[in-house]
Amino acid sequence: MATNNWVLDPAHSEVQFKIRHLMITYVTGSFNLFEAHAVTENEDFSKAKISFKANIGSINTNNEQRDNHLKSPDFFDVEKFPTLSFISNKTEGAEEKGDFVLVGDLTIKDVTKSVKFNVEFGGITKDPYGQTKAGFSISGKINRKDFGLTWNATLESGGLMVGEDIKLTSEIQLIKQE
Repeated sequence: MATNNWVLDPAHSEVQFKIRHLMITYVTGSFNLFEAHAVTENEDFSKAKISFKANIGSINTNNEQRDNHLKSPDFFDVEKFPTLSFISNKTEGAEEKGDFVLVGDLTIKDVTKSVKFNVEFGGITKDPYGQTKAGFSISGKINRKDFGLTWNATLESGGLMVGEDIKLTSEIQLIKQE
């Protein structure tokens, strides 16, 4: 079996998150700078070794004041912890070239926890430039407090300003390295 290395196609990939604000709506944000790598046997992602890293300084919620607050010690503390990372450990429910659950270690602010992400495998194809690409839709949910992201404010109504659960979604294209 041949080992294949895959790298992120940043022009065709995105990483987003949603979190409740005032407990009535969601605020959406993204990371603009990130990288991903995968190592597979042939083109089978069911047992791939996957790594991901995001530059927290590239966080974007379309609100500069909020972005700066997220970068501050109240949340991510980007000066001390400039990146977040994920390293896969295994896949669950994977059939060759099918959908699966990706299990691995997510590290935010020097706190590492095991997490699971649902992965919808979109397939493999060659683009018009001859590059072999693989596509994935990824989703999951984490509790921000598990990673030391504990800042909050109590509202007059008794509720909290920021929810605990963060919904994560990504559209990822990888390019096979020849």
